[in-house]
This record gives sequence, structure tokens and C-alpha cells, in this order.
Amino acid sequence: MSFLVLLLVLWVEKFSAWRNKIQQDGPWLRLLAWSERQADFIESPWLAVVVLVVLPLVALGLVLMLLEPLAYGWLALPVHLLVLIYSLGRGDLQAALGPFRDSWRRGDSEAAYLVARRDLALEADEEGVLLQQVQGHLVWQAYQSFFAVIFWYALLGPLAALAYRLLALLAEHAGQEVLRERAVQLRHAFDWMPVRALAASFALVGHFVAVNRALLHELLSWDISAAQLVIDVGRAACETPEPVIGEVGVRSLDSLWQLLVRAAVLWYVVFALWELLY
Repeated sequence: MSFLVLLLVLWVEKFSAWRNKIQQDGPWLRLLAWSERQADFIESPWLAVVVLVVLPLVALGLVLMLLEPLAYGWLALPVHLLVLIYSLGRGDLQAALGPFRDSWRRGDSEAAYLVARRDLALEADEEGVLLQQVQGHLVWQAYQSFFAVIFWYALLGPLAALAYRLLALLAEHAGQEVLRERAVQLRHAFDWMPVRALAASFALVGHFVAVNRALLHELLSWDISAAQLVIDVGRAACETPEPVIGEVGVRSLDSLWQLLVRAAVLWYVVFALWELLY
């Protein structure tokens, strides 16, 4: 059933508008705002993590326990699908990059700076640095929006996928620094395995030798951030050229996107074989 859910997620992502309707964070954000006003939670940020992350997981676990024994588990399939769609990243990455790509292609650096600040929350002092930031944004957002989520779903099911997204939301929206730090620490632990799995995938579908050089010394490092690792390895796998404004710069973004697509196909093939064999 897990592989069927993964296929349905692709269909929903590409051919429907369900994702925007399902990804409603309002109730959870109101719960976050309430918890940050409670004195007990201010003194004990781990208690806030329990309320904001663990309790939703417990509720989901109880629902699945009730549904999975019925109709050979097929009644749980819609729940799996809804949870996995909700757990994907927010927004349309390709659509967000569109205005920047257009500005960069026609050599309008001023417009590129403006749309990068407006649409991507990126700023830089130089053209080359800005393009590198956008390249990194593309790789990181694709990883945290898609690859990390389906990795944990395929490995441990919907509870793990939902846990990853709730920790990501907590790290992004928490107003209290201590609470945000706890969420970042837990998310770093969640990122350790999937980011290295994606890096290894880049080696198989990209430039193997360059990835090997970039990944070798950081493979088992706990200190390097997931974002830095996946961005460095992604650029190495594509052998990204020096950043220049114009069509060449846009092609570097296309190359990174195609790398991500090939990696996604590889993952789906591996998941399919896993389902067939086990």
C-alpha cells in the first residue's frame, strides 16, 4: 500500500489542486501561538514540543490503529494519502522560481534581485552570489519538501512523515528562540539519514567522481548541516559552472532540476523493488 500512496501523491501533486486545500496550517499555528503564551511551556520548551508534535502523532496513531484492521487496511489508505500530502513542503517551487528565471535570462540583474527578495527571501551583494543562493534554494527546498518526507514515509510510515513536517513548521514559525532551537536540533537528527541517501543518489544519477570528492569527508559528520551537504553535493553532481547572468545561468538551474528529477525516479524504482521483494 505504501508504494500506491507514493504514486497517488505524484498524481495529486501534478494533476490536482488538492495539495493547497489539504495543507492548512491555521489550526496548528493557533496552537503554537497559544502554547507560546503559557508560562509552563516558556519554562519547559520540551513540553511545548510534546503538545505541538507528539500529541498530533498520538492522535494519528490512534486513528490508524482503528482503521488498519478493517477491510484489509484499505480504509487507512485515504488517511495515509492525506497525511503524506500534508507533510510535503509548502508552495510551488518551480512557480516561485519563474520570475527570477525570466529576469536572469534577459540579463536584468536589478529585477532578479527584487524578485529573489520578494519570492525566495534571498539577498546578495553580487550577481554570482545571488545565483548560487538560488541554486542552493532550489536543491534544499526540493529535498525538504519532497525527498525527506517520502524517505521517512517509506521507511517508517505516515507518523514519521508528519513528525518531520511538524518539526519543520516549528523551526520556521516558533517565536521563542529556545523552542526554535529544540525543533532545529530534532530536525537535524531527522535530516541525517535522508540527506545522505539523496547525496548518494546524486552520485548514481550525476557526476560520481565529483560527488565522491564532495561527500567523502562529510559522509558521517554530525556537525555539517543538511542544507550545506545537499547543496554542495548537488552542485558537484551537476558540475555547476561559474555563475554568470543570462541563459547560461538559467541552464544551471535546469541542470539541477533535472538532477533532482532523476534522483526522484531512482528512489521510486528502489521503493518499487522493495515492495516487490518484501
